[in-house]
Amino acid sequence: MNGAKLRARLQAGEPITMFTPHHSSSGLAARLVELGADSVFVDCEHGTWSFEDVRETAQIVRSVGGAAIVRPHSHERPVIIRYLNAGADGVMVPMVDTADQAKAIVDAVRYAMPSDYERRLVVAMIETVDAIDNLEDMLKVEGIDVFFIGPGDLSQNMGFPPAPPFGEPRPSEVREKVGDAVRKIRAAGKVAGTLVTADELPGWLEQGVQFFYIHSDPFLRRGIAAIRQTLAR
Repeated sequence: MNGAKLRARLQAGEPITMFTPHHSSSGLAARLVELGADSVFVDCEHGTWSFEDVRETAQIVRSVGGAAIVRPHSHERPVIIRYLNAGADGVMVPMVDTADQAKAIVDAVRYAMPSDYERRLVVAMIETVDAIDNLEDMLKVEGIDVFFIGPGDLSQNMGFPPAPPFGEPRPSEVREKVGDAVRKIRAAGKVAGTLVTADELPGWLEQGVQFFYIHSDPFLRRGIAAIRQTLAR
């Protein structure tokens, strides 16, 4: 499993990218890796991927040198176990608010993969103000490889829309809260991650973020818009 390779690179201080194909497509997922993505986000919370899709996609993504990171719809123990048994290189678990929840996720991974759990990457998603307030205790949990701040759900938790209009920054209050979380994570010697646009990436990289989740749609949107503008001249 390539989750261990991602962990080794993160521990060496390297940045890692995770792109989402937005569609249940093993071919598109593999193509993203061929074009330079380190890993692919298989979103089973908002997406339509089946367990068989996860198995097929993970195998194909690994064959071209990448890793498939699966987000289950919750941190239900049986669901995490099934995705790992289907071949996920790692799990990115949503709405982790407490140290006890983080411990339960680690326990589920180690139960599912007792002989090779170290080959899977474990990502805890920090998506509420309460989770950020609880970070000090959560950061003491061994077995979480990345503490990932999800700015979309955090925005909603703070009373803002999940995403700003295309091309505009998130509210300053949200960005400051994400920054607070990143500083806590880095101060504890742990790996921080977050969702970024191409424009946002340099600033968060400078602040010590290593794990970058990136949507592929903005690249397509800008590329198609440029073609349309050219044709309209």
